[in-house]
Amino acid sequence: MTESTLTVEITSFSFKKGIPQDESGNGGGFVFDCRALPNPGRYKEYLEVNGTQQEVIDFFKPYAECDEFFSHVCALVTQSVNKYVERGFTHLMINFGCTGGQHRSVYFAEKTAQFIHENFPVRVVVNHREQKIFKEL
Repeated sequence: MTESTLTVEITSFSFKKGIPQDESGNGGGFVFDCRALPNPGRYKEYLEVNGTQQEVIDFFKPYAECDEFFSHVCALVTQSVNKYVERGFTHLMINFGCTGGQHRSVYFAEKTAQFIHENFPVRVVVNHREQKIFKEL
């Protein structure tokens, strides 16, 4: 695969603090609402961890609705990434929001970043806004 000029920016966030702004100037992209999914934040043992940590990852495993949600995300994102690469676009923003920006949104942002990194010749950057974590895959 040839490396493209596309950067896919994936952000997790709290809806309480607003939807992230697209600083690229292109506008658009995706905003996925994770609030309809099971919430580990409702349980005391998950209050001090986030969606990058194994105990939170394990929390989501038994829920078929999480797998279904992620399969829909992958289908939509795949279509866009393929077209963006084909058309020479340089920026795609994918946002995952939940109540606090700590568990569900972080978990699905991480999963999506890994999926894109493993399947497309693009640059992937991840911003967990409320966790103040920024990284590039």
